[in-house]
Amino acid sequence: MKKLVLCCLVLLTLLSCEKTINIKTDANLPKLVVDAEIENNLPPTVILSTSIGYYATIDSTILTNSFVHNAFITISDGIKTHHLKEYKIPGSNGFIYYYSSDPSTPTTYMKGALGKSYQLKITYQNQVYSGATSIPALTKKMDSIWWKPLTNYPDSPQVVIMTRVTDPPGLGNYIRYFTKQNTAPFLPGFNSVFDDQIVDGKTYSIQIDRGVDRNQKIDRANYGYFLKGDTATIKLCNIDRYSFDFWRTWEYAFQSIGNPFSSPGKVIGNIDNGALGSFCGYAAQYKSLIIPK
Repeated sequence: MKKLVLCCLVLLTLLSCEKTINIKTDANLPKLVVDAEIENNLPPTVILSTSIGYYATIDSTILTNSFVHNAFITISDGIKTHHLKEYKIPGSNGFIYYYSSDPSTPTTYMKGALGKSYQLKITYQNQVYSGATSIPALTKKMDSIWWKPLTNYPDSPQVVIMTRVTDPPGLGNYIRYFTKQNTAPFLPGFNSVFDDQIVDGKTYSIQIDRGVDRNQKIDRANYGYFLKGDTATIKLCNIDRYSFDFWRTWEYAFQSIGNPFSSPGKVIGNIDNGALGSFCGYAAQYKSLIIPK
């Protein structure tokens, strides 16, 4: 009985010591957000926007207004420097604005090339931001792709896509992959970037999960599958370490949203002067497959 009374007294003492703590978040000014890439045989694309507050209510108007216009952007391969032009294309909720090579200046017009490095420079509101990337050699390749029925449901309309990949000897071969279903856009896999610590110097077969639209709720029951009758296109990209680190940390942060057991992480970008985002180079290989009905 004495022990019970003592425990009650301790509990009351602890409860009486509770203190309400109010945490005030900093009202930070919007930051420049950079989504830039260059791929072999394609001109560079740069999408600029401003960051949106953590607690802000996001709608199509806010997203449209977040695009940055009239920035002065150049890209250099160390030999020539090209001034990018602003374009717009229609999207589902208005226009999408981006910067890319300008064909009216053909002497410096630029497309990505394997084995080259690039420097990006952005001037906006009297601030200068820069980043660098490279397009590696296309050393890690898909040898072939094929489809097979679901193991336990051979009559299902769903199928899986397989590929055989050869990894060259020597660590440091980083990849990111995308898939395209029929005429839909290329979408990255839910986990889209990988290193070669386990598969260094090996030829191996692996399932390719269909890419996901992260703006939509992921259908777990049908995740990763293609359908009979689909035309499946796989895009496998060799990337450098900086691009790998950005997407590795970005995907970890995305997958940690709403998970109370995950540890906080920092997305590692490669744009200086306090900007968010990255400039990534892609050495891309494509393979397509028509899946019979």
